[in-house]
Amino acid sequence: MNPWIGVGLALAALILGGLLLGWQGAIFATTGIVFWLLLQISRLMRVMKTAGAAPLGSVANAVMLNSKLHVGMKLVDLIGVAGSLGRKQAPETFMWRDAGGDAVEVVLKKGKLAEWRLIRADEAPGSS
Repeated sequence: MNPWIGVGLALAALILGGLLLGWQGAIFATTGIVFWLLLQISRLMRVMKTAGAAPLGSVANAVMLNSKLHVGMKLVDLIGVAGSLGRKQAPETFMWRDAGGDAVEVVLKKGKLAEWRLIRADEAPGSS
């Protein structure tokens, strides 16, 4: 969701709650906003805890990871799907490799997935 939409909805809830129910409505709207923010932080912490427990740049199956990717995917969603943090290759370029040698290289632009490619073990440079 666009962050400006969330800010607009929060502001509208505060104003509407204040106009309809007075200060109690504004407090109720603030409670809802804080609850939503806590849910977002909880989700982020759960993803980072899972990713932190896995080896850096590893994934169970690179082909399955490749099939789940789509343009515009947020970094936190990408880490959640991969199950680990990617190994940095270049600025905004990360790689995940599976036990069979297959790898997925992703390029991010402003924290969102812009492009990716599957590198098969038999296509790797230097293989015979």
